[in-house]
Amino acid sequence: MNRFSPSHCLLRTTLAVALACLGATAFAQNAAYPTRPVRLIVGFPAGTGPDIVARLLAQKLSEGWGNVGVVVDNKPGAGGLIAASEAARAVPDGYTLMLGETGQLSIAPSSYTKLPYDPAQDFVAVSQVVTSDFMLLVNPQKVQARNVKDFVSWTQQQKGLFMGTFGAGTPGHFGAYMFGDAVGQKPEPVHYKSTGDALGGIFSGDVSGVFASVGLAAPNVKAGKLVALASSGETRSASLPDVPTFKEQGYPQLIFNSWFGVVAPAKTPPAIVAKLSADIQKAVRSPEGRARMEEAGFAVTGTDGPEFARIIAADTRTWGKAVAATGFKAD
Repeated sequence: MNRFSPSHCLLRTTLAVALACLGATAFAQNAAYPTRPVRLIVGFPAGTGPDIVARLLAQKLSEGWGNVGVVVDNKPGAGGLIAASEAARAVPDGYTLMLGETGQLSIAPSSYTKLPYDPAQDFVAVSQVVTSDFMLLVNPQKVQARNVKDFVSWTQQQKGLFMGTFGAGTPGHFGAYMFGDAVGQKPEPVHYKSTGDALGGIFSGDVSGVFASVGLAAPNVKAGKLVALASSGETRSASLPDVPTFKEQGYPQLIFNSWFGVVAPAKTPPAIVAKLSADIQKAVRSPEGRARMEEAGFAVTGTDGPEFARIIAADTRTWGKAVAATGFKAD
């Protein structure tokens, strides 16, 4: 058949129109997103730092989307791995997302021998939402120390440096190792299911100290229930400005934090990812959104997807070194 015959030209025209229609339909669907409730999976219980961030974000996104619902779905367990595994297997249509954190996305690849998901392959980064420094907390009824040096002296007189964590493989877990290395002691990590449970260990006197996010620490410190000896931030926390940093107390190596950010299953349409990223940035950078996050003890970042992906990769290398130094491996 002549390549320039009328029938051939008609076929090419028909195909071009069909492809254009498919493209226009896909664009229209992505532009209209979301048209139904979006599920935001969180790997930790209600009331924890990730849950607080997820609920504040969900409310702001819902308002921006004309009150299309954003449902926070708590799937606690295994340091967030259960949630991440479920999110990785979700349909990549933008209607199932995860508020991920440092442990799930940057620490787990080094700390687990058999990880049920691959952070680099199974997810696409959407936006880092906030960061959070940690506070070293003690029970004032059990520990008389009010600074790091005195706490170290006190623990040396005890049977060991028992540090509560909110799960094996989490930043609080390896933060305890980093602390022990900085003060010349070997910590005995006591793993709990969540930060809230770890705080219970502090109240009962089962552990000497715990690293908790500023958001969770601040209410307990302000109420006088717990004492914050130091902050892991580069500078003091706006929520607890009277608490000096480790750096100020002579431990410059103890600067670390955690972050929370939204990821979507791999192969989620780029147009949807881009819209999600823009909407999240708008939500958390708005005066009200920023104020509410900061009031809860978090520092707003609101990055785009490529920047969040870079952060995840860089922290995977950084935490990988910390994990390797401890020799820790979980099944």
